[in-house]
Amino acid sequence: MRLVVARCQVDYAGRLTAHLPMATRVLMIKADGSVLVHSDGGSYKPLNWMSPPCTVREGSTEDGTVEWTVTSRAPKGAVPDTLRILIEEIHHDSRHELGIDPGLQKDGVEKHLQELLAEHPATLMPGLSLVRREYPTAIGPVDLMCRDADGVSVAVEIKRRGEIDGVEQLTRYLELLNRDPLLAPVRGHLRRPGDQAAGPGARRRPRHHLRPRRLRRAPWPRRPVRPAVLAGPR
Repeated sequence: MRLVVARCQVDYAGRLTAHLPMATRVLMIKADGSVLVHSDGGSYKPLNWMSPPCTVREGSTEDGTVEWTVTSRAPKGAVPDTLRILIEEIHHDSRHELGIDPGLQKDGVEKHLQELLAEHPATLMPGLSLVRREYPTAIGPVDLMCRDADGVSVAVEIKRRGEIDGVEQLTRYLELLNRDPLLAPVRGHLRRPGDQAAGPGARRRPRHHLRPRRLRRAPWPRRPVRPAVLAGPR
């Protein structure tokens, strides 16, 4: 990796144009060929960058200003993206061999908490039982679909941090789930595609014998799917 602290101007031309006026910034050239331009603010995001594969050509302008031209590899016939860096003054220039990175190892992620709660759903609510993990909807899967002791469906969404985004996501899930006729309570358990919408004593037929009209009406008024948002440790 090459790190350069320099007073520079950066111009990007490609799908759009962008200009960074002359200022002191950090230029980073990684071993994979990517080039990033950072300031002293803005958190971890670079001000501009070029993703690999790309080539870096160092030269100078007519007035002697150092110029870097970073060009992306474009398909045949397409115009490549270009990052032009004019360096007025270099404060620091160093190279470092970082070696092979072992990768990020995470512990306590949402998946682990989901697996643990799927094995012990009653820790969330007495009498709660698991129906399915990753219950599918049109906008994505619900982490845990459960039912309580009364047979009411309970949707559980697991987030590492409990914020408003998780509540809004669960609300969108509930709007879809509460329109699903298969989630209406049937004698204390969730209705599945193979269950008949019939009263007590009705025989259950194979799924392929079931007609769609039998699922249009529940035997008694439906109860909405209940939400549950669980926030894990930060």
